[in-house]
Amino acid sequence: MKLTLKEFFAGFLRTRHIARHFRRLALLESINDSTVSREVPPTLANTLVDAAQGDSAAVLSALGTHGDGLNDVEAAALRVQYGLNEVEHEQPLPWWVHLWHCYKNPFNLLLTLLAVISWLTEDLKAAVVIFSMVVLSTLLRFWQESKSNQAADALNAMVSNTATVLRRDAPRRELPIKQLVPGDLIALSAGDMIPADCRVLSAKDLFVSQAAMTGESMPVEKFAHQAQRDTRNPLELDNIVFMGTNVVSGTAVAVVLTTGNRTYFGALAQRVGATDRAVTSFQMGVNKVSWLLIRFMFVMAPLVLFINGFTKGDWTEALLFALSIAVGLTPEMLPMIVTSTLAKGAVFLSRKKVIVKRLDAIQNFGAMDVLCTDKTGTLTQDKIFLARHVDVWGGDCDDVLEMAYLNSYYQTGLKNLLDVAVLEHVEVHRELKVGTAFRKVDEIPFDFNRRRMSVVVEGRGQPHQLICKGAVEEVLAVCSRVRHGEADEALSEELLTRIRQVTATFNAEGLRVVAVAARSMPQGRDTYSLADEQQLTLIGYVAFLDPPKESTAPALKALAEHGVAVKVLTGDNELVTAKICREVGLAQQGLLLGNDVERMSDAELAVAVETTNVFARLTPSHKERIVRLLKGNGHVVGFMGDGINDAPALRTADIGISVDSAVDIAKEAADIILLEKSLMVLEEGVLEGRRTFANMLKYIKMTASSNFGNVFSVLVASAFIPFLPMLPMHLLVQNLLYDISQIAIPFDNVDEDMLKKPQRWQPGDVGRFMLFFGPISSIFDITTFALMWYVFAANTPEQQTLFQSGWFVVGLLTQTLIVHMIRTPKIPFLQSRAAMPLLVMTGIIMAVGIFLPMGPLAHYFKLQALPSLYFVFLPVILLAYMALTQAVKGFYIRRFGWQ
Repeated sequence: MKLTLKEFFAGFLRTRHIARHFRRLALLESINDSTVSREVPPTLANTLVDAAQGDSAAVLSALGTHGDGLNDVEAAALRVQYGLNEVEHEQPLPWWVHLWHCYKNPFNLLLTLLAVISWLTEDLKAAVVIFSMVVLSTLLRFWQESKSNQAADALNAMVSNTATVLRRDAPRRELPIKQLVPGDLIALSAGDMIPADCRVLSAKDLFVSQAAMTGESMPVEKFAHQAQRDTRNPLELDNIVFMGTNVVSGTAVAVVLTTGNRTYFGALAQRVGATDRAVTSFQMGVNKVSWLLIRFMFVMAPLVLFINGFTKGDWTEALLFALSIAVGLTPEMLPMIVTSTLAKGAVFLSRKKVIVKRLDAIQNFGAMDVLCTDKTGTLTQDKIFLARHVDVWGGDCDDVLEMAYLNSYYQTGLKNLLDVAVLEHVEVHRELKVGTAFRKVDEIPFDFNRRRMSVVVEGRGQPHQLICKGAVEEVLAVCSRVRHGEADEALSEELLTRIRQVTATFNAEGLRVVAVAARSMPQGRDTYSLADEQQLTLIGYVAFLDPPKESTAPALKALAEHGVAVKVLTGDNELVTAKICREVGLAQQGLLLGNDVERMSDAELAVAVETTNVFARLTPSHKERIVRLLKGNGHVVGFMGDGINDAPALRTADIGISVDSAVDIAKEAADIILLEKSLMVLEEGVLEGRRTFANMLKYIKMTASSNFGNVFSVLVASAFIPFLPMLPMHLLVQNLLYDISQIAIPFDNVDEDMLKKPQRWQPGDVGRFMLFFGPISSIFDITTFALMWYVFAANTPEQQTLFQSGWFVVGLLTQTLIVHMIRTPKIPFLQSRAAMPLLVMTGIIMAVGIFLPMGPLAHYFKLQALPSLYFVFLPVILLAYMALTQAVKGFYIRRFGWQ
């Protein structure tokens, strides 16, 4: 496949080898937006349709499995037959394919062309030198990316999504998704990613989000049976669920039909190819800079060709020289510098218990100026305590705790921290004899619209009891009576007012209040539905305490000092949220509730989000909308969450942050996984992102300014000197040495002052920087021309090798020193010193630059030894160059600032 310049630069920073394990949602988005047909191979479609229409026993028999699942021996044999449950584009590239990708960029292709032309013109020395550059460049990039891939793979192995598998010879257990095989039985509940294409065997209020596959915004209900027997479209089957989608609510048991590339998702992936996410602001910024240099190259290279062709008369030499100029103008080391810098940042953050799934998210860390975060487990401890169990009027009541315990114990959906806190009261389990005295009849799972869930239990000789637990307002909405001592009374407006006063008092104390209600149901039924959640009796409340973390206050202060505004987006009560914000020192600036968000237009909300930092009672769509509008206002937005309700906002944010204990869909949607849920870790991530950005920007600025100066010098020399100021081979060797000197940039120090504010790509600033600092080197290049012409009499074609040698040394040394001049706004070497690897590499390259014309290899490179007097002038030129650059730098900082 041919690779154009535009395609190459558009893909500069897509670290596709490194992020390969975490692209399912990104690929699904691209499939959904693409014009690629959603048709799949007929064999797969027929397999899914046949499985949907067959009865459960026939499907299990065809798969060679049983009603209680496979055993481990059977599963191992099937894994050998079918392979791991991974989609092809997520696999690592074979080394030879990776090596080819490292070679096939426009720069190496151009160098190869130059080597071939040199060989055809019998300039074997130039051909060997140029070919060596290609090999060295390719191998350097291959080595760096291989190291980065290995580091990323090691980090990614620390975070894996799992599925709940039912095996015949063992209790249900969590296994990595990639170990699933056709015939495995899996249990699904809210928050789970669906790990393969599966046939539903049993389901209870199972709603699945297929938006990424079909574009449907609303979840689709799935059943154990297929209603329409004539349905042929796999996506319309009632009892088939697909890899890459997720469970919104409800529970199910399903059998795996197909895995890996044989799934519907795998078929689409093979048709679309390995597709990355939408281009980030980071990628777009680098693309703009790259195209600035490319446009500059397209203007300057032809000028050099025609000036030298007309003035020297040797068009072949002029063409080679112009091509060499083109190579010198292209930032060929940028992919390697960026990959190395990002990989170094990822490894650093891993030591801080931060796993980076998508490498360019590190830069977004540094650019982030707004962090949206949930309250629970982030501002507060990830440990909730059951503080009170009270009746409707606030008096202690054991009946409420017993009801809440039965609800939490028998519900099979997503058990949150509140359920865990209730279930810690094991004394209730003993007193009620839960395992023997009660039998679960049915349940009505939780969803984020109702914000409540119910179980139906049967005691010995007792009628069925429906127990409902959930948010106070949502439970009150289905209550008609209130338990008052031993009697029940009708729920009136006066009682509603008193109830809200009681719960508000608890909220003001920082307690999260969950209402508990119940209703006796006649025996004889086995299934219940949402319609049964009505005419309930409010029994009381369980109130939970989620104390703030000790690290939260200093972390918020540190983020504020570094220019990151924190906004709290929570589905919790506004009084609880306000109390926690006060305790952690987050000054509340306005408050918006979910209902307020619902009523506002996008234009109104876009204004409100700028002046408000606390949002409460939000739904998942509210969170996503707020994040989207903040991005639309020009902010780089991070979102931190761990629940299924956070997934839309995680995907919308510039950087999604989750934790290893999060639900599958949240981990899959996130760019960053925290092994420790702490804002202090985020603050370190922000700083590392800014260091990463600063080091990458150094290379961009150096490349832009030095290339501009060199080409300007070449134009002047070409117009007035009767021979080439430097041979094509000289330019290429100089460019190679300069590039090698930059390998240490990822390990450089960054001034503390440059870490205090968010840093973002500003391509216009790079262009301005190039125009200011590029001509400085030209001044000293022209000074060198005059020195070689008048002082050393290198002014004839016979003396051109001396002239070229003199400029070769000055050009390389000034080009190498520029990194120290522009890596900091301070005085280099005195106020700010580069890291030792960069200092050592700079010294080595400068020494090699002087050795080449002075040593025994000079004639191979068509150079010659320079007179001793030259080395008297050389330090003067270099010191003057550094002094002038520092002076211009001071003017530039006063006028435009320094990023």
